[in-house]
Amino acid sequence: MAEDRIRQLLEHEKKLFAEIPLKIVTEKIKEEEIWIPGEDGVKLRTQIWLPENVSPAPTVVVRSCYPHQEPMLIQRAQEFAKRGFGFVLQWCRGTGGSEGAWEPNVYDRADGLSLMNYLQQDDRFGNLGYWGDSYLAFTGWVMADAVPEKVRTMYLGVYGCDRHVSAYKDGLFRQDILTAWAMDNAGHPVDADYMTSAAFRPQVRVDEALWGGRLDWYRDWITNTDRDCAYWSSGFWKELMDIPGKIRIPLFIKEGWYDHHLGSALVTYDRLSKEAKAHSTLEVGPWNHGYRPAVRHQELNNLGDTSLSSPMLWFDRILRRGEMPDGLTRRYVIGADCWEEKPAGTDQETEIVRFYLQEGKLSQTAPLETGTVEYDYDPNDPVPSYGAESLFKTMQNVGSLIQPEPDYRADVKSFLSDPIEKALSIEGSITVRLYVQSDAEDTSFTAKLMEVFPDGQAVNIRGSITTLAYRNGRAKRGTYVPGECVEITIPMWDISWKVQAGSRLRLDISSSDFPQYAVHPNVTGPWSLAEETKTAHQTVWFGESCPSAVELPVQS
Repeated sequence: MAEDRIRQLLEHEKKLFAEIPLKIVTEKIKEEEIWIPGEDGVKLRTQIWLPENVSPAPTVVVRSCYPHQEPMLIQRAQEFAKRGFGFVLQWCRGTGGSEGAWEPNVYDRADGLSLMNYLQQDDRFGNLGYWGDSYLAFTGWVMADAVPEKVRTMYLGVYGCDRHVSAYKDGLFRQDILTAWAMDNAGHPVDADYMTSAAFRPQVRVDEALWGGRLDWYRDWITNTDRDCAYWSSGFWKELMDIPGKIRIPLFIKEGWYDHHLGSALVTYDRLSKEAKAHSTLEVGPWNHGYRPAVRHQELNNLGDTSLSSPMLWFDRILRRGEMPDGLTRRYVIGADCWEEKPAGTDQETEIVRFYLQEGKLSQTAPLETGTVEYDYDPNDPVPSYGAESLFKTMQNVGSLIQPEPDYRADVKSFLSDPIEKALSIEGSITVRLYVQSDAEDTSFTAKLMEVFPDGQAVNIRGSITTLAYRNGRAKRGTYVPGECVEITIPMWDISWKVQAGSRLRLDISSSDFPQYAVHPNVTGPWSLAEETKTAHQTVWFGESCPSAVELPVQS
């Protein structure tokens, strides 16, 4: 099955390369394999492709830790070389034949800079560009502030430098991303069932209990829940977070509306130095982590597939033609089936449109009468993640998907608007503001906003989660008094979405979204240390004195 998938991917990419408007300059390619030492002497397997009679060659560099990608990366290298580019592929230590022990994140800055400094001194290589997605983008970001003069640009996709944003939302871990990744990259085979692993309690002991060995780096991830704790605010992760502000070269940052790194990537783009942002591009499309369309029940006629042409043309423009592009943001608008481009630094003018919660309804008029909806949340029976922003292991459930009927579970409460008379162009971060109470000392609340089309089909626009301990953006765990009514906000990742005239809006409120987020046990303390759970009775208030509402940033 894996071989068939690789074969299909190679054929698909071969067709995409054939459509790129850059002529083939040679079929004669020199291939070489060398071993380049890191600063500590560990030798890393490095593959080189150079077009014959092109010297020095503008060169694209990739560093990977995923040996299964080798056939695809070799094909890419050959296609670049045919068009006059050099191509260098290095394997992270402990992977793909390189020496050393595999330990995620630890050695990639030093090893990457050793490679770049080596290429800087080799006259066969001209201007250098770095290319990578996901972890392969991390290996670029982690050294982007210190690369030598020959490195003129980077093309980095589906990754961001704020690791806490990638790992957590208000104290709850993104398990479908990082628990799954830990299992797949433990350094030894792990054959345990993923969903059983994600539900294991206490999660801090799942490695030794089910995975065959202790993973201290995973335990660090899942026990350091405070944003401002030393683990995230000092040392390696703090250094990574600070790198964007030190970068001086132009970047192409590519993201998907339904990629799990989107939130971190947008923060990373905002933190770019003024010099870098002035010549960088941010592009966000309706993709998942693999740049596949993640939108259902919507037209995508104008989307296109530029996953290979875009980086090649970017490198041609900067490495070969020596151009310095103007800064640009490019966003695909779901529902409008179009791309919108704006110069970097251009603020989108929006106004906040509110839809207030009532009994089963959303209304643009705040209700005068106070009311509540109530439900019981049992951590042992969580709401399954379906139609989500931050899934990877269960990627078939990520994206904007057709949703179940309203109130499809006793612990899911739905609110539905009347048909929208005039289309709404949402641009930015949707926020749900709720007045809630619980009989637990800590618990969670989720919100999911949908568009319901005239045919009755509902698709999710955005969703998110919060906890009472980390409510309203707290960086450190706080307290809650059971039974107290408190205001909470649930901000969602940015989106560009056009709600059609005649559609309705639907909001679902619940308390779990698993495995997109760790299941809240309804007890205090880090989720990963909890051995027991309790059922919580949840109440959402609405009315004049407690105006629970959805707040939409709409283009004015």
